[in-house]
Amino acid sequence: MSVGELRIALTVDDFDTALAFYRDTLGLEQLEMWNAPGARGVLLDAGRATLELFDEGQAAAVDEIEVGERVAGVVRLALRVQDSTALAERLETAGARRLGGPVVTPWGDRNVRLEAPDGMQLTLFSGGEPPA
Repeated sequence: MSVGELRIALTVDDFDTALAFYRDTLGLEQLEMWNAPGARGVLLDAGRATLELFDEGQAAAVDEIEVGERVAGVVRLALRVQDSTALAERLETAGARRLGGPVVTPWGDRNVRLEAPDGMQLTLFSGGEPPA
């Protein structure tokens, strides 16, 4: 048996703001929406998913490259985009806070670290080749 899909479920305090940020500004396509009394959810397409597992040393190394110090929690979303710098500017206009970058990483990507309005840290990266 193999895993067919990876989903990351974020519980947010302000659903409308988060939806506008991730769907309307970041550009994730809405696939499904669930509405019930007192409960809402949405499924957004973020392209192909992978799972990175870091020990504390690797997490600290990546934070040092992107931000200059250890800042991320146990979950950070990393998104391959066409132009990390331009999209970061667009997301800042929509309420994100820049934490670092753009920086060119030792592996050749241009990374920008942001904090979304819901507090989730995002790494936008462009360049390099996606894994096969």
